[in-house]
Amino acid sequence: MKILIIEDEPDLLESLCTYLGKGGLLCEKSSSMREALDKLSNFKYDIVLLDIMLPDGNGLDILDFIKQKEPETGVLIISAKNALDDKISGLELGADDYLTKPFHLSELNARLKAIYRRRKFSGQKEIEFEKIRINTETMETRVEEELVVLTLKEYELLLFFIANKKRVLTKQSIAEHLWGDNVDFLDSFDFVYQHIKNLRKKLTAAGTPDYIKTIYGMGYKFTSD
Repeated sequence: MKILIIEDEPDLLESLCTYLGKGGLLCEKSSSMREALDKLSNFKYDIVLLDIMLPDGNGLDILDFIKQKEPETGVLIISAKNALDDKISGLELGADDYLTKPFHLSELNARLKAIYRRRKFSGQKEIEFEKIRINTETMETRVEEELVVLTLKEYELLLFFIANKKRVLTKQSIAEHLWGDNVDFLDSFDFVYQHIKNLRKKLTAAGTPDYIKTIYGMGYKFTSD
């Protein structure tokens, strides 16, 4: 899961990135409205964690921008303000949830996962594709009853493929999903091929057909066809 955290409190921003990063989430951060809009204009995110009160603008304007540009992106509003009108405004603009500071990090993590499941997998905790079954709570992947041990990147890659099954994904879109804006510092996308190769090898060794189809000159498609 790739998320953008928009929060102007430096300590809280670092704490959120550290905690969620340890849980396997790819976190990018922004401390101002200007920086957030720049990132949102150039990259895609599964979920945006959005503070309403920013030093250079109103977070609700960012929410409106997200819903116009990338309506499939989930939004969880976090704010020290507990005013009913702010909550209603955010939800009416399309936010998925609202969390008031201070909050427990474990609750935040649970809500992010719930939003991701609702957005990508109709709220299911267990995701199935043909012979593959994924538990998003335990992050375990099984082929029929056999446990398939995946690295964190392989697990995220598999979820990304299943969420976009039958769609052609370019190497760049895969790289941006797995590495975020750090992809700008890479010389090539060879690592994408390596992760796909490793994932394909582990799945087929466990008994699946080769679901990852190479579409030459374009990218990859995950399909049972």
